[in-house]
Amino acid sequence: MKLPPFTLHRPASAGQASRLLADLGDDAAAYCGGTELLLAMKLGLASYEHLVDLKRVDGLRGIGTDNGITRIGAAATHHEIETSAALRARYPEMAVMISRVANLRVRSVGTLGGNLCFADPHSDPMSFLIAAGATLVCQLGDATRRIPAAAFLTGPYQTALAPGELLTAVELPARPDRTGLSHLRMKLTERPVVTVTARITLGSRGEVAAARLIVGAVASVPFAADTSSLIGGSPGDTAPRPGAPPAGLAGRAEACAEQAAAGCAPLPDGEASPDDLRHLVFVHARQALGEALAAASAAA
Repeated sequence: MKLPPFTLHRPASAGQASRLLADLGDDAAAYCGGTELLLAMKLGLASYEHLVDLKRVDGLRGIGTDNGITRIGAAATHHEIETSAALRARYPEMAVMISRVANLRVRSVGTLGGNLCFADPHSDPMSFLIAAGATLVCQLGDATRRIPAAAFLTGPYQTALAPGELLTAVELPARPDRTGLSHLRMKLTERPVVTVTARITLGSRGEVAAARLIVGAVASVPFAADTSSLIGGSPGDTAPRPGAPPAGLAGRAEACAEQAAAGCAPLPDGEASPDDLRHLVFVHARQALGEALAAASAAA
């Protein structure tokens, strides 16, 4: 398989790259690692006369923390993310999640920004970022805007980016105290068919103060399941001892997982039957909620 001919552009700044993409319009695409875009072009699934290489653009790399916010440059590779000391100190679950993406060869060149902008429904990072409350920093020309992770994907292979707009960074908020996260996924072939991320924050009495359950890979975009049944709780639901999840919440977590499974509309892509996928959502959601509850209790 050979790539069709194209003109390669190498801008020096995000603003220059954005203006170049705006001028070239639908004939151009931005790339950094190119692990998905170039393969799609080789297979004849995409065709562009111009490719804008972002690997040398200033400010798109690096991972660091400032005022509690962890910033990941859009051009940071998966391998840089999984080995980042800053990320492992604040969001170790994300480092573990990224370490399971594809294989080491792909992670060494593939980037977080490329993964998010390609918007493949069968992907890991976005469900985690939505659960974590991440914000995506975008640039159009010299103007910057921030998009909540939950609003970035608009459909299969579609994003909220305007023509010429670039994703420049992902920002993770300061992690609340007594918060546990769990990300689970299942693959039948090379891509995940189910991803589930649970986030639980406990209050001072051991009650659930906040909860999120994000399901991905089964629908066109990740969706948030209803977790209202987990919030609050009676004194009998408080943690019986430090490090133990609140008693009585297991049943409510299972009911929440059942609602998540019933509420999803699996993509008809042949990976598995809709009923099988709903069952997988239930099993993974139940386990993720249990793990997040245990982690939150251990952090209390």
